[in-house]
Amino acid sequence: MSYTASVITVSDLGSRGLRQDTSGPAVRAMLEDAGFTVVHTAIVPDERGQISALLRACADEKRINLILTTGGTGLSPRDVTPEATADVLEREIRAIPVAMWVEGLKITPNAMLSRAVAGTRGSSLIVNLPGSEKAARENLAAVLGALEHALHMIAAEGHG
Repeated sequence: MSYTASVITVSDLGSRGLRQDTSGPAVRAMLEDAGFTVVHTAIVPDERGQISALLRACADEKRINLILTTGGTGLSPRDVTPEATADVLEREIRAIPVAMWVEGLKITPNAMLSRAVAGTRGSSLIVNLPGSEKAARENLAAVLGALEHALHMIAAEGHG
């Protein structure tokens, strides 16, 4: 089954056109290579309410299966993507960020500084990825194989 996806880049500078988004297109390419249909992309500022509203719209109105964010997961005072995501999640899936941390720690000790979260809202799976292109690709690679199975389960298609 083919699933739809959204890639949301969270970046103050990117949203104002002051920094080129490289992580969003890299994530999109990985998803398309894996057979996902990317139906929505956006670049938004590090504003909790704006991020939450867009996540709700993608899940509730657009009914997108997989919603990936990139950026805003670190320790900067403006990094609010995990909080914005937690505001909209109905069920948290703690092992997805854990898998990303485990793989990331093999590459850099800085991986432990990520505050990424993941979970479901309705029939959508939402996952936070880091903002750097390299880290976003590495983190997505760590969990991509399990995401389609998770989407089957969310859609109540069972473990088939």
